[in-house]
Amino acid sequence: MPYSEFTIKQVKKEFGLTIIEDKALFEGVEPVRLDDSVLKKLDEYVPLALAVNTEKARSEFIIAYVLLELRAYLDTQVSLFSGIDFDVDKEKRLNGFCDFIISLSAEQFFLTSPVIALVEAKNENINAGIGQCLAEMVAARIFNEREGNTVESIYGVVTTGSVWKFLKLTGDEAGIDRKEYHIEQAGKIMGILAAMVKQVV
Repeated sequence: MPYSEFTIKQVKKEFGLTIIEDKALFEGVEPVRLDDSVLKKLDEYVPLALAVNTEKARSEFIIAYVLLELRAYLDTQVSLFSGIDFDVDKEKRLNGFCDFIISLSAEQFFLTSPVIALVEAKNENINAGIGQCLAEMVAARIFNEREGNTVESIYGVVTTGSVWKFLKLTGDEAGIDRKEYHIEQAGKIMGILAAMVKQVV
């Protein structure tokens, strides 16, 4: 069963998660001050992606660009993986391809310490992607436990490119932020992603 087939209800039941959905988890995170050049690129790329109006365009022109800027902001101390086969436990049906994974390592040739799972929302439906994202987060937690990585929380993102929703998994408690952030709040989005990597939120 690929990650994309999981619903929130299935993940909760199969992995014993407690779902928290009434908190603004990342409201207190300070926005990152983005360079004018980054904002200019977003002003160019976002309307283009929305005009083309395909998931591929949103992924290439918005999502990938934001993640590359995050990597640069963090002085390339994280690695980005796109479209990788993340088979963690087939018996638990935690297998399949992931849209993006951010790892707590500069090592780019192989995945070592996944900390953020990012899911591209299909048909611009954010809520439909949450189950998939939670399943990938559980898989990342299991992966880190096996590798002996000390990662207190695993984070998740479900995004259309223009709208971003954030999640947090600590132990068996899964928080789904009640707020959504729009790409016009790019500094805030970058701040949240950076805080996730630094494990300070």
